[in-house]
Amino acid sequence: MTVLVKVMLKSGVLDPQGKAIADALHRLSYTSVSDVRAGKLFRIEVDTADPRHAVEVGTQMAAKLLANPVIEDFEIALETASAAGGSR
Repeated sequence: MTVLVKVMLKSGVLDPQGKAIADALHRLSYTSVSDVRAGKLFRIEVDTADPRHAVEVGTQMAAKLLANPVIEDFEIALETASAAGGSR
């Protein structure tokens, strides 16, 4: 089962990477962009068929290693078969 862990800076925490991306987008004529927040997405394969167990394990990993609780929040989701292919 695939667990997705999305880690983002907490609201109010300065995001210099997001600011640099927003500035670059403005230079590329994407003037309607008002803000960018950069984050991390982890796709983790967990050997279980139980969705609740997969979410529990993902939450533990995020809390212990993947996110810094002082400045970051995280969200856990399970990847569906249709989301696995991606799009462009």
